[in-house]
Amino acid sequence: MFFHAHPDDEALLTAGTMAMLAAEGHRVVLVVATSGERGQADVEPGEALGATRMAELYASAAALGCARVVNLGYADSGLAPGGGVADDRPDGAFIDADVEEAAGRLAAVLTEEKADLLTTYDPAGGYGHPDHVQVHRVGGRAAEIAGTAIVLEATVNRDPLLRGLRLARRFYPQLDIRAFERAYSPGDVITHRVAVRRFARQKRASMAAHASQATGADTRTLGVMLKIPRPLYRLIFGTEWYVRRDAPLGSRLRHPFEVPPKG
Repeated sequence: MFFHAHPDDEALLTAGTMAMLAAEGHRVVLVVATSGERGQADVEPGEALGATRMAELYASAAALGCARVVNLGYADSGLAPGGGVADDRPDGAFIDADVEEAAGRLAAVLTEEKADLLTTYDPAGGYGHPDHVQVHRVGGRAAEIAGTAIVLEATVNRDPLLRGLRLARRFYPQLDIRAFERAYSPGDVITHRVAVRRFARQKRASMAAHASQATGADTRTLGVMLKIPRPLYRLIFGTEWYVRRDAPLGSRLRHPFEVPPKG
């Protein structure tokens, strides 16, 4: 089961792994906390945008081979202009949800699916979006409640990310990479480096499904990524990274179900 905050988060962080596991015959379930109704897009934020983004999520899930999509139904917390928690967030915002209550709802899906593995986010929520931080809290607790054996924190190895973005900036000099310079996780804490180049087509299709998130601002990260030439795309997005907290530091695992060495 792959737990994300908003539609399109799965495309950016875990799509290759999802496609790989589906191709191996695993039942892959995608869960989002919100419909992403406060994202930037040409459609005004609100119910209509949420419906658009959920339709895009189903298209992405189909491209990846997912068996089921679940929306926990919380409101998108949005972002303050300078980042962090928005003051004008709606009632029922995911960031304001009681962790035990939200974790119980997610745990019910884990139990129903008899899930062997759950992905969440790292403690910083990747780039710090409050809903992503809440995914870390809720996901970890849900796994405890349900007794899910494997919990992987989806993240990005900061070092190759910055190298790739600096290369992309040669083609798109307007790309601002400052927000990524302290985001995600350093390489020395990452336990899983999952090779997904063989599933670059599915990952790119997952990104392309989220068309609303490639527009609506001067420079949208997703829009820039989709313009990267395909050979370079395979190189940049050919690995997905995870942290398994109960694996020994320095583990270099290649598959989500690979057994960690004894510490």
